[in-house]
Amino acid sequence: MSGDHADATIAQRVRRLETLLEDKGVLSGARLDEIIDASLSGASPANGARVVARAWTDPEFKARLLADGTAAVRELGFMEGSYQRLRVVENTEATHNVIVCTLCSCYPLRLLGPSPSWYKSEAYRSRVVREPRAVLGEFGLDLPAGTEITVWDSSAETRYMVLPRRPDGTDGLTEEQLAALVTRNALIGTAAV
Repeated sequence: MSGDHADATIAQRVRRLETLLEDKGVLSGARLDEIIDASLSGASPANGARVVARAWTDPEFKARLLADGTAAVRELGFMEGSYQRLRVVENTEATHNVIVCTLCSCYPLRLLGPSPSWYKSEAYRSRVVREPRAVLGEFGLDLPAGTEITVWDSSAETRYMVLPRRPDGTDGLTEEQLAALVTRNALIGTAAV
């Protein structure tokens, strides 16, 4: 999933849009930089990992998270000011979830940090929908044949995050120790914890 050519095309489009905004007087380059810096401020997969660790240790929080992801993560101070809806989908022994945005690269930035280049690549965006098992295998995630794979398509209005399965043998770990086990790819569904 290198996406090198797709990434170059996306970068060109972004730069063109920035130039148009500046040329039309909609935004100055400095103001655009301020907006980008503000949106990235505090954006980290460590935030999503904290949400997962809380869900693993607090059944009531987990129930709220699965019922209304946006409200639950706001309890922890995330998604403030965000207009997107967050839906959290849980991996189980029988079901594995993976996230994609087939149109662009919509993604819960504040919880997962900047999206990886492969997530934005046309190869990932088109193939994970058609052949999710093969794509997950390329990431090194080989699921049992009986595991149902559900692909969730993010949009400008609704973002998704995966609640990975808690690893066996972690009962004595603290929330902080559990959070350290969670990776960005696990939050997207291309890896297990």
